[in-house]
Amino acid sequence: MTTLPPPSAVKLGLVIDLDTCVGCHACVVACKAWNTQSDLGAPLSDQDPYGADPSGTFLNRVHSYEVTPQDRPTQQVHFPKSCLHCDDAPCVTVCPTGASYKRQADGIVLVNEDACIGCGLCAWACPYGAREMDPAAGVMKKCTLCVDRIYNEALPEVDRTPACVRTCPAGARHFGDLGDADSDVSKLVAERGGFDLMPEMGTKPVNKYLPPRPRDADQINILAPLLAPVASDGKGLIAWLDKALSKLSGGHA
Repeated sequence: MTTLPPPSAVKLGLVIDLDTCVGCHACVVACKAWNTQSDLGAPLSDQDPYGADPSGTFLNRVHSYEVTPQDRPTQQVHFPKSCLHCDDAPCVTVCPTGASYKRQADGIVLVNEDACIGCGLCAWACPYGAREMDPAAGVMKKCTLCVDRIYNEALPEVDRTPACVRTCPAGARHFGDLGDADSDVSKLVAERGGFDLMPEMGTKPVNKYLPPRPRDADQINILAPLLAPVASDGKGLIAWLDKALSKLSGGHA
């Protein structure tokens, strides 16, 4: 089994704003594209992508839920999920070959695919379901925080960030050092009440989530004035058009 390194001062990770995420899946597509051509490991495969039952390997997925807070209107929450790069990562300690490991320099959890035997123990140990076995390569895949981008000096500085963060059109994903209390991401977590996913599991995830803001009832009806009847007195062009359309097949007299 693999041992975890001493706690690192630098903790690179993501802060995901559940209030801002629109569920567009741009982060999923960017992640898939970058890691399919990456030199870090085997490409992310797809099985029967244009057939009746397509499937594939992804390092990041977005789930959508309908939530009804107490005394508040129902709202939809889009929930991106990937590896959380936990400080106490059970996927590392359960690995029989040392393929799954955590870097002391920056806290990133990675998989050495040359040492991975595809046993799947790390996926069973991860309480977040953040690892996926690639059936074509026979090795475990997971988010790498785009380690081949963030340190790549050949890229413009603006691109030295995970692909998912770089591509998010809503600005819902943030990247930085969560071990530094003065970093932008740490300040964002403090200001917005960021939280750990499933803290009861004791994994101490580095990635944080920002809670969705509650919606007011009057926000739901923001389009109501635009949907009100234009003509209610039975006069004018709109009234004539309404009568004309009501006489068509399926119309109401």
